[in-house]
Amino acid sequence: MPTAENGVKVICLGDSAVGKSKLVERFLMDDYKPHQLSTFALTLFRHNAKVEGKDVVVDFWDTAGQERFASVHPSYYHEAHSCILVFDVTRKVTYKNLLTWYKELREYRPKIPVIVVANKIDVDYSVTNKAFGFPKKHNLPFYFASASDGTNVVKIFNEAIANGVRYKANSDDFVDQVLELLHEDGFD
Repeated sequence: MPTAENGVKVICLGDSAVGKSKLVERFLMDDYKPHQLSTFALTLFRHNAKVEGKDVVVDFWDTAGQERFASVHPSYYHEAHSCILVFDVTRKVTYKNLLTWYKELREYRPKIPVIVVANKIDVDYSVTNKAFGFPKKHNLPFYFASASDGTNVVKIFNEAIANGVRYKANSDDFVDQVLELLHEDGFD
């Protein structure tokens, strides 16, 4: 975990094979490996970033394939400061399942910032002309993206990091307040 003072945790949510791992890889390594299998163990990527002139340690958490069971373990949400919620524009069911993921997220992290990402636009760029109601209905930022060609990936992740830093600095989330008190008392 990042240190309490300078770290944030960004989680990626969405159905299996929507490209969550590929988006993280593209952001961190400017790399895309099209034939990797689904993630089977928790994948954590650590990244050093600068936000408003301050050094920030970012942990990106990938769901480890748990999403194939339509849910992830509650510990995945623990101390998350920002979320990237991803669907695959080539599979309608992944868009329909956004609400399920969003409800589960809000059960554990009711106030963290969320960015909705329509991934795999490189398969059919005309999809960028479509309107998607879910992000608008929930007042969430929305981006079209492609892990394959890099479209909007850096912008999305930098925004998620900055959102996480702001959230952490101004959180009124009860769970965050309890965790901060425990940290101050040396219980971490």
